[in-house]
Parts: sequence; C-alpha cells; structure tokens
Amino acid sequence: MPEATRTTERGFPTTERGVRTIELDEELLTDIRELIKDNARALLLNILADLHPADIADLIENLGDDGRRYVFGLLQSEVASDVLRELDESTREPLLADISHEKITEIVGELNSDDAADLIADLPSDVASRVLETIEAEDAANVQKLMRYPEDTAGGIMATEVLRVKMSDTVKMAIRKAREFAKQGFELYNMYVVDDSGELLGSLPVSDLILQGPGRKMRNVMKPVVSVKALMDQEEVANLMQKYDLVSVPVVNERNQIIGRITVDDIVDVINEEATEDIERMAGLVGSEEVSSSVFRTSRIRLPWLLLGFIGEMLSALVLKEFHASLETILASAFFIPLIMAMGGNAGIQSSAIVVRGLATGEVRLGQLGKRIGKEFGVAMTNGIILSVFIFGVSYVWFSDVRFGATVGLSLLAVVLNATIVGAAIPFLLERFKIDPAIATGPFITTTNDALGLLIYFGFMTLIYL
Repeated sequence: MPEATRTTERGFPTTERGVRTIELDEELLTDIRELIKDNARALLLNILADLHPADIADLIENLGDDGRRYVFGLLQSEVASDVLRELDESTREPLLADISHEKITEIVGELNSDDAADLIADLPSDVASRVLETIEAEDAANVQKLMRYPEDTAGGIMATEVLRVKMSDTVKMAIRKAREFAKQGFELYNMYVVDDSGELLGSLPVSDLILQGPGRKMRNVMKPVVSVKALMDQEEVANLMQKYDLVSVPVVNERNQIIGRITVDDIVDVINEEATEDIERMAGLVGSEEVSSSVFRTSRIRLPWLLLGFIGEMLSALVLKEFHASLETILASAFFIPLIMAMGGNAGIQSSAIVVRGLATGEVRLGQLGKRIGKEFGVAMTNGIILSVFIFGVSYVWFSDVRFGATVGLSLLAVVLNATIVGAAIPFLLERFKIDPAIATGPFITTTNDALGLLIYFGFMTLIYL
C-alpha cells in the first residue's frame, strides 16, 4: 500500500519511514550528470542514501546508458533489488546484461519469489541457469515453479511466501507465526487457515487477529475467503480484487490447496499494464512500444494497422468513384463529407469503447448483445436526430434548399445509427471468436465507418436527386 507522507522541518516531503522523496527537474539531473562525470561517488551516495527506490529508478531512467550503469553500480544489493522492481523493462534489461551473475544472485536473494521469477525470466538463459544454481535450493525451486506459469496469469504474478496456520492453532500461536513471517520482510495482510492436507478453509486479516482472545482456536475466528485459480487471467484477478475490496488474495491449485498469494501492489502493476495494452490496441498497436524503442521497431509495430487503414480508405475512394456522378450533379454534397465521416467515426468509437471496457471489467457479458444494441440504438437515435436538425439548419442557411438540407440531415442520422450499432456489435463478435475486443477500435472501426458512411450518404443523394 502507498505510504502516508509528511514534511520534514527542512521542507522535504518524506514517507513515514523517513525516506526523502524528490521531484526530478532538469537542474537536478544536470547536477547528477556532473557528479557522475567527476566520479564523485561519495556525494552521489549521500544523495542516494535516503531516497525512495522509486525515485532512484526515476533518476536512473532519465540518465544515459553510462550514467545508468554508474549509478546502479553504487547501490547495495538490498536497494538495487527494490530499484529493479521499479524500472521499466526497456531500462532493466540492459542493466541486467551488464551485471555479473554473482551480483544478480545477491539481488535475487533480496526479492520475494514473484519478483525474483520476473527478474530471472528477463535474463539470458545461460545467466539464468547459473543464478538458479547459485541461490538456495528452496528459493530456486520456488522460482522455477513460478516460471512455469504464463506471466499474465494469477500463477505468473503470485508470490509463494504465504502465512499458513492450522485450524487447531490458537490465536496466540498464530500471532507468533505472524511475527516470524514479518521478520523475514514479507508483506503481511492476511493469514490463511488450512487443514492437514493444505486445503484452504478460511482467512483472517492480521488487524483482526489482535482483537481475538489468545486462547481461541483459528477454526472459530476465521472468515470466509475468496480465492483464485493459478491459471486465472491477471485482469480477472484485478477485477475480482476490486469487486471485493481485497488487499491480498490467495491462489489455489485444483485441489484447493493454497500455493501462493497476490497482493495489491501486484494488482496495481497489472491494472497499469492492462490499461496500457488496451490503449495501444485501441490505437491499432499490436506490439509493446516503449518510448525508447528504435525507429524501425516502432515502424514495424505500427505499419500493419496503418496498412489495414489504407485498405479500408481505398474502399472509401472506390465508393466516391462510383458516385462521381452525384458529386458532379450536386457539388454542395462534397462540403459535408468530412462532417458526415467525423460524426460517424466518433459515434462508433464512443459505443465500442463503452462495450470494450464493459467486457474487460465483466460489467457487460456476451449474452447481453441484444440489450446493449437496443440501448445504443436509442442513444444513437436521440443524438442523431439532434445532430440532423443542426445540419439541416446549417445547410438551409447556406443553400436555401429544403430538400438538400433534409437529405443531408437524414444521411447523418443513418450514418450515426449505423456507426453506433457497428461499434457496439463488433467487440461482442471479437469476444465470441476469442479475439481481444480492444482491437475493435482504432483503424478497424474508423475505416469500416468511413466506407459504409460514404455509401449511405451518396446512396441517399443518388436516390433523392438522380
């Protein structure tokens, strides 16, 4: 959980642990670069000594490659492990490539099992093997077990360090176990009650534990527990924890035996990751594009969807070609093409964005297609009529032609209705075929609406005027 902050007498914001936080600016970065250039290790260590790991990570990411290596090399293993957790993948991987496997082994020893597994997974296979051979056998076994799970599942983000207590344990015994667990540096939110076979039976928040009489048995004080399967998608885990306001959730196997736990800090990372992925897909990006990605890598990620958009717009050009007679006869119709297309595209993206988000969070289900389409039709009809009245008024003022104004207004209403229904329906269809519905927005929706919108617009013009 985020730590509460306070302010020191000197005005520096600090966490409750007394760790000073900073706000990076170009002046500070310039000073840091000068210290690195002068090899002023003592001054740099003095600056880094009481900074939060997240601020050190932010500092490192704003330096060049040489500066990153220099500053990271100054850190003790305990601090380095926390800093690595905060770094972007594009920064972390080059740093790991420059570190000896002995140093990596020390860092891994300071990490929880889930973070250790993520770090080792980023290493070259030969270095990863040497690290696994060097760390303690129990830790290596835990890491290897975690690495077998897909990284976007509950098993892939869980930690194996779990506080288990027996049903027959007393509250006094449970408190003793909680103290020993906390002394090892693990986050402690809940303890989990199991039977002799390890099957999960219940849980108890540590905050509630101290309110119980020391002689009471855990079977009498435990509470019902919400758990997740190891192969559950991480986004579903995040939605479940949000729904039940959980700060941690146990992970169980097929026999309902607890094998790990996921804490809220893991879920914050998941939410950020999933949101970033959805935004990328909505923009038509199918790869992981980092700010530091090369020109060719960025081009390779974006080009396929631009080509799809190109093909879609060629269909729009074909529609215009087929209706060139209408354009020549009613030149005024060309003035409203951008407006008609923009309104259709906006309406389609609005409806698809709501459906995509609803499918992702579980608020909208596949069986609700008819209900959702009905609601979107009502919204589109209301908005379309209002917009049609506006465009009728504008066209009449410009051209003093009631029939032309009515044609443009009717076309806009039909285009908005079509775009809204298509935008709402496509995510359902993609979800039905096990395709991420986030890709329904972006180039796919806009190009479809452009082609269909032009067809509708000139279809009305041709029908009424020619």
